[in-house]
Amino acid sequence: MHTQLTARRELLLLLSLAGIQFTHIVDFMIMMPLGPQLTSLFAISFAEFGLLVSAYTVAAGLSGLFATTFIDRFDRKRLLLTLYVLFALTTVACGIAPTYGWLMAARIASGFFGGVLSTMTQTIIGDVVPFERRGRATGIVMTSFSVATVAGVPAGLLFANLWGWHTAFFGIGVMCIAVGVLANYSVPKLDAHVAHAKDKHVLHAMGQVLSEPNQRMALLLSATMMFAAFTIIPYITLYLQNNQVMAPNEIPWLYFCGGVVTLFSGRWVGGVTDRLGKRETFQRAVLFSIIPMFAITLIEPVPLYVVLLVTSTLFFAMNARMIPGMALLTSAANPKFRGTFMSLNGAVQSFAMGVAAWVGGMLLQNEPSGQVTHYWLCAVVATCASLLAYVLAKRVSMHE
Repeated sequence: MHTQLTARRELLLLLSLAGIQFTHIVDFMIMMPLGPQLTSLFAISFAEFGLLVSAYTVAAGLSGLFATTFIDRFDRKRLLLTLYVLFALTTVACGIAPTYGWLMAARIASGFFGGVLSTMTQTIIGDVVPFERRGRATGIVMTSFSVATVAGVPAGLLFANLWGWHTAFFGIGVMCIAVGVLANYSVPKLDAHVAHAKDKHVLHAMGQVLSEPNQRMALLLSATMMFAAFTIIPYITLYLQNNQVMAPNEIPWLYFCGGVVTLFSGRWVGGVTDRLGKRETFQRAVLFSIIPMFAITLIEPVPLYVVLLVTSTLFFAMNARMIPGMALLTSAANPKFRGTFMSLNGAVQSFAMGVAAWVGGMLLQNEPSGQVTHYWLCAVVATCASLLAYVLAKRVSMHE
């Protein structure tokens, strides 16, 4: 039973959900290019910076698991707005953090509240948008990732370079106010599900998912896929800036160009996935991604266009793995428990990202000259995880 909205109200709803996703994604991504400023300001090691990234994703994973026990017991609108207000407040708390400990606590809180927002936006789409328009609706909301990469992160870095790192988080907080007002107007009251929530056996469904070998294999595949990416991604800016491969004012171009590439290549990769097959496309993309992973971790000072070519190729490769990979995972789920499987998958991915960021930070070394060394070890670990994902993909069976 779907709540009927006018075409205009539905569009405003989708824009508000996309705005929520946008601010959440920028809040997560902005930490990585701020690495050089934060490690210098708080006099922390790369491993301690990695913990800042890890803390956010692990908290998001925990909140995703926790959300499965209560997400259907409250009115969607009230729960969404409450979580979003708390997310905005904790994001602003990141901006005013005077110490590393304060910033760590604020990142954990921000990740915890933000981690449920993605689940909430997808759930509201399912509640409100009819099946025949749901693909288009999901596409509108999911473009928030590419827009965040193309516009959100570069804008945040521009603010940080001009007026200090705090302003990046303050800017997100201001955006949350505007998006929150729009969401309050456009999201309808959604509480028809509350009466039936007591009949849902979440822990039973989780047990069914984890007891099936194929779904356990798929979750392991998901973890290795994300682990491979996030041993490298959080430290790109640290390496390029500290090793004088890119100047601080050039870093926004890295995210802008990478975002444009993923924005325009995503549809092509999706078409190839449908023609060639999910498993085959994923495995080829995994093997291809090893090349830019080593290239980015070994690159020396070269002209800017060469650096952007390497970084954009890495962005493309990671996206080319993600699209068929997620399609493979969705098809691997038992249709009876697909919702629970995807909730668990989101948590598994968050945990894998957090562990990978911590491992990557432990591998890096900071020389007295300020240069970052041993980044290539991150590529070695990522390659091992990628090859494991390649093998696991062969073992995962899919449902039609």
